[in-house]
Amino acid sequence: MKEFIYILVSAIIVQTPLFGQQAYPTLSVTKGEVVEIRAALGQGTLFDTSIEKVRAQVDQFVTTGLDVPVPKDLAGGYTHEQHKKNFLILQKAGLLFQITEEEKYAILVKETLFKYREMYPKLERHPSTKSYARGKLFWQCLNDANWLVYVSQAYDCIYDWLSVKERKELNKELFVPMANFLSVETPRFFNRLHNHSTWANAAVGMIGLVMENEDLVQKALYGLPISKEGLKDNDGGSITLKGQKEAGFLAQIDFSFSPDGYYTEGPYYQRYAMYPFLIFALALDNAKPDVKIFEYNNEVLIKGVYALLNQTNAKGEFFPLNDAQKGMSYFSRELKLALSLAFQYGSKDSSLLSLIELQKSVPLIYSGMQAALAIKAGKTVPFVKKSVMLRDGAKGDEGAIGILRADKEGEIDLIMKYAKHGMGHGHFDRLSYSMFYGEQEVLQDYGAARWVNINQKDGGGYLKENKTWAKQTVAHNTVVVDEKSQFRGKVKAADAIAPSSYIFDIDNPNLQVVSAKDTNCYEGVELHRTIVLLKDSSFENPLVLDLFAVNSEEEHDLLLPYYYKGQLMQTNVDFTQSSTLSTMGETDGFQHLWKEAEGKGAEGVTQINWFDKATFFTLTSTTTASDNIITAHIGANDPNFNLRHDPAFFIQKKGKKGRTLFASILETHGNYSRVSEFANNAAGSISNITIIDNTSEYTVVDFTNKQDEEWTFIISNKQHSDDSKHRLTIKNREIKWGGPFTLFKNELEQ
Repeated sequence: MKEFIYILVSAIIVQTPLFGQQAYPTLSVTKGEVVEIRAALGQGTLFDTSIEKVRAQVDQFVTTGLDVPVPKDLAGGYTHEQHKKNFLILQKAGLLFQITEEEKYAILVKETLFKYREMYPKLERHPSTKSYARGKLFWQCLNDANWLVYVSQAYDCIYDWLSVKERKELNKELFVPMANFLSVETPRFFNRLHNHSTWANAAVGMIGLVMENEDLVQKALYGLPISKEGLKDNDGGSITLKGQKEAGFLAQIDFSFSPDGYYTEGPYYQRYAMYPFLIFALALDNAKPDVKIFEYNNEVLIKGVYALLNQTNAKGEFFPLNDAQKGMSYFSRELKLALSLAFQYGSKDSSLLSLIELQKSVPLIYSGMQAALAIKAGKTVPFVKKSVMLRDGAKGDEGAIGILRADKEGEIDLIMKYAKHGMGHGHFDRLSYSMFYGEQEVLQDYGAARWVNINQKDGGGYLKENKTWAKQTVAHNTVVVDEKSQFRGKVKAADAIAPSSYIFDIDNPNLQVVSAKDTNCYEGVELHRTIVLLKDSSFENPLVLDLFAVNSEEEHDLLLPYYYKGQLMQTNVDFTQSSTLSTMGETDGFQHLWKEAEGKGAEGVTQINWFDKATFFTLTSTTTASDNIITAHIGANDPNFNLRHDPAFFIQKKGKKGRTLFASILETHGNYSRVSEFANNAAGSISNITIIDNTSEYTVVDFTNKQDEEWTFIISNKQHSDDSKHRLTIKNREIKWGGPFTLFKNELEQ
């Protein structure tokens, strides 16, 4: 229940001190912590080197000051980037003032804030009309909230250094109006359950804590009265969710995270949202320790940090699920805060220190100092990422992300997505999978069609191709039915229901299985995908066995894409290359694919071998002569060259009715040196895959290698309990096993 009743009136609420006198600072550091930080300086820790880096960044503006231009530009433009620079510099300057006691930093903060105080009352909403919630300093309220989250920390650091008159003037003319603008004047922005509103809630709450304005803090924690449903944002997501009765910061925590710490919008936006989640949590822990915010909802904020770390490849880059710019990693400023706070408020996990060392800096707060001292004391141990299922949904019952990992001559990360849609930032990609080998993508998820903060690309925002290409089903490694995207591309329908987790079994590191079903994304069609990561001494690296079953009573055309990285080396398909390029279709993303060549599938298995970086890959798939194999690349109908021209191949099965199975094995093998010009093990070792059975009860496949070793994999399609018992006759042999799947090598006898 809300702890206050808010009645909207025409009068703008001004500062109402309810806390009494408090010690400053109180947000990102406390007075007592500053004393400890000062005492620990000069020991040659990572904190010391971090201070010097920040000094170098801030000192250049101490004499010149910071420009405060009248806002007019989109992301990437001068005014946008300048105001962004300002909030980052001010936050650092405030902390430097507290730690060093050098007034030049407080003066920089004060002078800049009074420039904003002079300008802000004159501002209307931003001239750009691109956003559903236009800001004042920036083109969208989201960035205004970014500004206030950071600048409130700077203000907190100089609050009791300022005169009473100066504080009153800044509160009345700048900070209270800004807090009201982000909340009561823009309620559909403030009340969402979304990363945008997390920033807004944190911004209003943090400035409320600084000004001892309990009314603002309560708004931040519990939101405003819920408005009507049906409004949409720029990405097609709902402003207010169906049946939503709660809003505010605590509701963000309750509904955005699963019990495993997975964030429904995906890791890219979880990384972005973790900063306001954690910095406001830190402020609340300092100012209102009775809330016990880091213990709230079973410590889900700390779990969220681990969930993020587990969604990274060997380079520390986040898996590009949903709307995501590739290359974003745990080296971001958000994760620098997250790791130090997870270390302090979690279980003092020494493995986090190894990642903090890689970041080569710590935030200039108490947790940063604690981490730096622990590293100096030699407490670091390696952080090991393991196979994990991260459930989605507030109760953990709305699908998941399944991540299978294996280490052998390089890290393998295999990601299968069967989570919720992800609201406006979601993609229509149920049961898709992607894979990394070490630091390189093998089968890719495209991510977002966006060049963040690059002004030449439509102001750095999302490009129209994000909707027409990147979100579409055909842009992902999952089955497309009748050349249409899942849910016909309707976000509301996709958000309403999630896929079902069927199996996630990692008990045997040599035989890991993830399996999921969906019966909603295509009407009258059941999809069931099972992916197996198999380690065996007969193979150089772990194999990926992919079984994608499609069941329907009506005829459908089925297409399974594979977006690979590298150069196609060899195939047993007799391709016919077109003399002129044509698109693969007209809608649902197909209009962005240039068809390069087409051929009939080989009778038995089709094999495609390609090379990337220094490694070879071979996909062996069951096909018939009636199947089509298509090669293509992205980039058609892209007049502004917004899309990457990445290659792909497609397995097409037309007019399929009843049960259809795509069965394939992906091998990672060999190497090539451009210096010695020697290729080693350039060809795959799998010679055949055979579908033995594919019924509603069981799917059975055999596969053999060139040494005539044979394996048989069986999965029950109805009973997935570990306690289930099975009996099946295959090739005149009766097979018995327990559990939902089994694998036999060489002989079928047990």
